[in-house]
Amino acid sequence: MEDVLSVYQLPYDPLRTVICYDERPCFLIGDTIVPLPIKAGKPKRVDYHYERNGMANLLIAYEPLTGLRYVQITKQRTKKEYAHFLKAVASTHYTHAERIILVPI
Repeated sequence: MEDVLSVYQLPYDPLRTVICYDERPCFLIGDTIVPLPIKAGKPKRVDYHYERNGMANLLIAYEPLTGLRYVQITKQRTKKEYAHFLKAVASTHYTHAERIILVPI
């Protein structure tokens, strides 16, 4: 844990970029019944029946010192998708960097 905290304390250096990485599976759902319109002073009424429309995986690379984010949505959650995403981020946005320090969130 101390190693990760020391990485976050490093000053910004464009040649030694720090990137945080995370992924999240998402369920794609839709309504089966048309929701009732919202009325003033009344809480939103929600029906808990839904239609499942599949899954997607959200990949994100975040540069904490600059706030830059790179996002990609994939159909699957595999090592190959992860590798292609990181390669695309590195070869597109960090061609000038000598080293990329990758920190999983």
